[in-house]
Amino acid sequence: MNAVEYFIRRLQHETDVSDVAARLEAGDTGFVLVDVRDEAAWNQGHVPGALHLPRREIVGRAGTLVPSGTQVVTYCWGPGCNGATKGALAFAELGYAVKEMLGGYEYWVREGLGIDSGRGLRRPEPDALTVVVGSAACAC
Repeated sequence: MNAVEYFIRRLQHETDVSDVAARLEAGDTGFVLVDVRDEAAWNQGHVPGALHLPRREIVGRAGTLVPSGTQVVTYCWGPGCNGATKGALAFAELGYAVKEMLGGYEYWVREGLGIDSGRGLRRPEPDALTVVVGSAACAC
């Protein structure tokens, strides 16, 4: 496989926080964002509008929660966790078109995007290492 093929394949199965935020903001209903973390992590905070489906429950519950043919985007805590990758694999094995959100919840928060912790929505201050004030984190 050459470099072009490699990167095309990666982009078919990966997305990032900025792209997911843009899709949600645009009202894109063509996908379901799935938080695969456990209950305690979900309660600590999650992306507004995400579906909570812990990774270990995907095989048993996905069919009743996510319509067949729906694109799924999974996320977990962050780059130091492979839960989103394992969740994406479980959805793929069930036949769903799936992408993994790189950066996970950690980078969602670090970019200052809206979060829901059950105590209402809030926007944390962006981390200066990930966001240039007035622009997206990845101006790529």
